[in-house]
Amino acid sequence: MVYSLGDKVITKKKHPCGGDVWTVIRTGADYKIRCDKCGRVVMLSYTEFQRAVKNGGKRDA
Repeated sequence: MVYSLGDKVITKKKHPCGGDVWTVIRTGADYKIRCDKCGRVVMLSYTEFQRAVKNGGKRDA
């Protein structure tokens, strides 16, 4: 699946704040995502990002 800036994704595991919806804020070799509930920013490699996101985990904004 192709992700672009501003896409909402759902992760397999919840963040410690309880949120599982994230916004993609950077793409490329790394992906940077921001938690929609608490605002925490996390940077993941492409393979880590693919493992963390649910299959079909893309949400409409």
